[in-house]
Amino acid sequence: MKVLYLTPWYPSDKDAMSGLFVQKHVEAVRAQGCDVRVIHSLSLTDTWRQWKALQREGWMPDVVQLNVIQKQGLLALWLKKHYGIPYVIIEHWTGYLPENRCVKPHRLHTWFMKLICRNAEAVMPVSNHLGKAMQDLGFVCKRWEKINNVVDDFFFEKSGVSRQNLDKKSLLHISCVDEAHKNIKGILRVIKKISKERQDFELSLVGISIDHEEVKKYAESLQLPSGMIHWCGELTPQQVSEAFDKADIFVLNSNYENAPVVISESLAKGVPIVSTHVGGIPEMVNKECGILVKPGDDNELEAAMETLLDTYPNYDRERIRQYGQQYAFSTVGKKLKTIYEEVCR
Repeated sequence: MKVLYLTPWYPSDKDAMSGLFVQKHVEAVRAQGCDVRVIHSLSLTDTWRQWKALQREGWMPDVVQLNVIQKQGLLALWLKKHYGIPYVIIEHWTGYLPENRCVKPHRLHTWFMKLICRNAEAVMPVSNHLGKAMQDLGFVCKRWEKINNVVDDFFFEKSGVSRQNLDKKSLLHISCVDEAHKNIKGILRVIKKISKERQDFELSLVGISIDHEEVKKYAESLQLPSGMIHWCGELTPQQVSEAFDKADIFVLNSNYENAPVVISESLAKGVPIVSTHVGGIPEMVNKECGILVKPGDDNELEAAMETLLDTYPNYDRERIRQYGQQYAFSTVGKKLKTIYEEVCR
């Protein structure tokens, strides 16, 4: 089966993290024996140029996978109208969510997005919460089908990486350090409060972005105990896997989310989670995996972190890891291929 992926986001030399979740879906589908080509561009002109290059090769897709309803949707719609090639959509964008709504009614762009959605054979949001948000905005489609993000296979492997400081319980946070989105300052405030009563833990923060220096200065202003915070910067996926191997608890304090890959990775590693009850996270984290709290509520976050610091050994890491299998390459790849086959029929 030949599958054409159209996406505005994809890893490149300029940004190795942009659209990494799209690349993982591509790899998962290729692992199922599909011939996948990717057109990656923010420009409609460049999208068309790349399509013409594929045509000159004599390559024609059986199905088109549109990732996020953007300008590339015009090519997907054109291929359907001119060649009868069906297309499906995987939607990751947080702009539909009430907490971060960028889609405005009665605008030409929104009309175009709804047109592309209506003509798709299936729309696959990465969470049911996202799908409902789209439908609440008036998006209509023949078929809605949730699809999970993919976690690299090595996250499911048991590693021999050992902790350096066995006297301290290890908390881990991973994000792009976008403060309005991830609320890292809230984590730091809670760490400060807890540290006044106990100092038997440390926090590692992975990731770097535009707010990185601001968040570091904020941490310095809190005068946290020496050695309690570790700034790890940006890590490779393999290094992230090793960071989870050393962690006892994963912490995410987002104000809004869809289906964060870091939650899937924590599940794959069997690490219990403290996270906010936002977006698709309640679909991912149950009571056997961790504790969910209200977004922006430092008191709830403090109570949850205190609880897990005392009880994390009671969580069955192997059971959490098995639950995380739903995000494995083979699981997601087989589901995508099945959907492609169904829409082609």
